Amino acid sequence: MDKVINFPTSFLNKVQNKYTNLEDRLTRQTEKYLIRLAKREKKLKKKLAKVDSVKAQQLFGDVDQQYDKMLAAVRSDSLPVKKNRGAYLPMVDSVKTSLAFLTQNTGVVTQSKEMQEKVKGSLSQVNQLQGKLQQSEQVKAFIQQRKQQIKETLGSYTSLPKGITNEFADFSKEAFYYSAQLKEYRDMLNDPDKMIQKGLSLLNKLPAFTQFMKQNGELASLFRLPDNYGTPQSLAGLQTRAQVQQQIQNQLASGGPNAQQYLQQNLQAAQAQLNTLKDKINNLGGGGSGDMDITDFKPNNQRTKAFWQRLEYGTNFQTAKNNFFPTTTDLGLSVGYKLTDKSTVGVGASYKMGWGQDIKHIAITHQGMGLRSYLDIKLKGSFFASGGFEYNYQPINADSLSSTSSMHWDELSSWQQSGLIGISKIISIKSKFFKKTKLQLMWDFLSYQQIPRTQPVKFRVGYNF
Repeated sequence: MDKVINFPTSFLNKVQNKYTNLEDRLTRQTEKYLIRLAKREKKLKKKLAKVDSVKAQQLFGDVDQQYDKMLAAVRSDSLPVKKNRGAYLPMVDSVKTSLAFLTQNTGVVTQSKEMQEKVKGSLSQVNQLQGKLQQSEQVKAFIQQRKQQIKETLGSYTSLPKGITNEFADFSKEAFYYSAQLKEYRDMLNDPDKMIQKGLSLLNKLPAFTQFMKQNGELASLFRLPDNYGTPQSLAGLQTRAQVQQQIQNQLASGGPNAQQYLQQNLQAAQAQLNTLKDKINNLGGGGSGDMDITDFKPNNQRTKAFWQRLEYGTNFQTAKNNFFPTTTDLGLSVGYKLTDKSTVGVGASYKMGWGQDIKHIAITHQGMGLRSYLDIKLKGSFFASGGFEYNYQPINADSLSSTSSMHWDELSSWQQSGLIGISKIISIKSKFFKKTKLQLMWDFLSYQQIPRTQPVKFRVGYNF
């Protein structure tokens, strides 16, 4: 009841590694955006000076010092954490409070020196990341302020060169993507790992921890609960459920026979309006996180994701038949990189396996291999325009048909070129391992030049995981 036996030390390792990694990424991204925006402002200053040098000096006079000050603060190793500042992150609050509880209650877990050092190190790392998050919110506010100042100044002119308006549009895009990047990191912090969830669930079983959380959590400082919270005494003077229901029934009875139906209709209409407003806020990029920013361009949601998060792994196969018997099967593996939400470019490799002449003469043989590249662009709904270029190695003489013979890698003539163009469709067949299933119908417009000639139309079934 008052101690956790075999508390997982991997909980502390996971917290420290995850928060250290996020802090490094947040620092790098903030530096990158500040440097980019500073360059944008220098270009704007140079172009605006040709139109109005006085206004350019007033608007961009000390901008270098402001950006240098922001960069110095971001690069600082330790930043103080200010209470009730920035967006509230429930998981960060839970992790930080749990580490503070373990620090103050050393008897709850193993009292080894190594364990206590890990607890203190993890708590220090959480505080450091929280300070960086608060600093990033100040950077975001500074960027939004600079954007508004530039917008108001440029808006005072009736006509401006296109180069200035385009430069300001690029500045606005960078400002938007920085806000989106911060939201991406906050979402990652609110998505706990299984090990972190396990550690918190073990601590939540301790009455001492739940009481500590109520008194020391970040929400506790915002909404102070009474000392007798949860006891019958705290309910004194409050209406009971039966009293509230009786009051509602009395109000409905005085409204006539259709009062209840009228109330339900109004509630449904109010709910529909709230859902519509919620959808508008999400479409504007708010999502309840204070990042709402109206844009005049279509954002690329992939830009704020890490490189490995934009990778898409897949496998596919196609067969060639002779009188309904598959003579060869091409097995392919691919890795794609999502350029935007609607386009993916990738590379892959394939292996061609032979099955023999017919059902009476089955023989598994090596029939070649290939190197692939592809591009998918979303058309509408689940349909994509697909294209690709491939090199396929196919043995063309008796020696190379033997699985024991050496392959002629240096003979380019042994490699056949394929140029593919066609349509792909994503269907809703999912499994435990595959995220989506893709059907492809492709035309090889280079097949007519190949010797021996291959099938011009290819049908492939692919799975992404």
